[in-house]
Amino acid sequence: MNNIHFYAVIIGTEILNGRREDKHFTFIQSELEKRGHSLYASFIIKDSPALLENVFTLIKNDPYAVMFSFGGIGSTPDDLTRAIAAKIFTCKPLVRHTEFEADIIERFAQAAYPHRIFMSDLPKNSELLKNPINNMSGFYLEKRYFFVPGFPNMAHPMIQEALHTFYPERLIKTERMSLLADTSENTLIDIMHQTDEKVELSSLPMFVDEKPKVEISLASDDSHLLKISFEMFTQELKRLNIDYSIL
Repeated sequence: MNNIHFYAVIIGTEILNGRREDKHFTFIQSELEKRGHSLYASFIIKDSPALLENVFTLIKNDPYAVMFSFGGIGSTPDDLTRAIAAKIFTCKPLVRHTEFEADIIERFAQAAYPHRIFMSDLPKNSELLKNPINNMSGFYLEKRYFFVPGFPNMAHPMIQEALHTFYPERLIKTERMSLLADTSENTLIDIMHQTDEKVELSSLPMFVDEKPKVEISLASDDSHLLKISFEMFTQELKRLNIDYSIL
C-alpha cells in the first residue's frame, strides 16, 4: 500500500460551532483519490494554540507524513498557524520572507502597515505557494508540510498545484474488492484474522430489514494478493451457504 501518510488539518472554531461549513475534507479526499493516494488522517480543530501544537507535533513525529493545513495564516490574533508551524517544524522563530513582503506592499501599499505585513513572517526556509486569487501566498516546508488559507477558492488551487508538483499520480494504483454478505461480521472474524497484513481490511456491519449484513472491503497494491484474500471470504461464505453479492 501507499506508504505516504497524508494528513489534513482544518483549522477554524467557526466550523466546529456551525458558523461555517467545512469544504476542505471532501476536496482533499477527492484530489488524492484522483492521483491514487488516500488520506491517512484528518483533523478539524478549534483555534487553540495548545491543540494546534499537539496536532502538528503528532504529524511531525510521523516520518511518512505529508500535511495540508487549512487556515490561520492571516494577520489577526486568531491566526496562529505561522508561529506554531515555526515552533514545531523548525524550532526557530518566524523570519521575514522578503518576496512575500514585497508582494504585500505591492498589493496594499501603505495599508500593508501596521498589520498585514506580518503575514510575510514565516517559518525559516519556507517556500511560497502562490495564491491565484490575490497573490497572498501560502507556504510550505520540506516539500511536505503545506499551509494554505482557509478560503476554499484560494486554498484549493494552491493544493492542486502542490500535488501536481510534488505528489503526482501514482504509477501503481490501489485496487479494491468488496462484497455484501447476509450474515453478521462475527461469522467472518476468523477469516479476517487470516487476511495478509499487506491487504487493507474494512468490515462494515449493518441491519437491513432488521436482518444482519456485513460489507467486507479489501484493498491492496498487489492485485494477485488481493484476489487471493478476497477468495478466502467468498469460499468461506460458500462453505457456510451464506448468500452474498459482489459490490
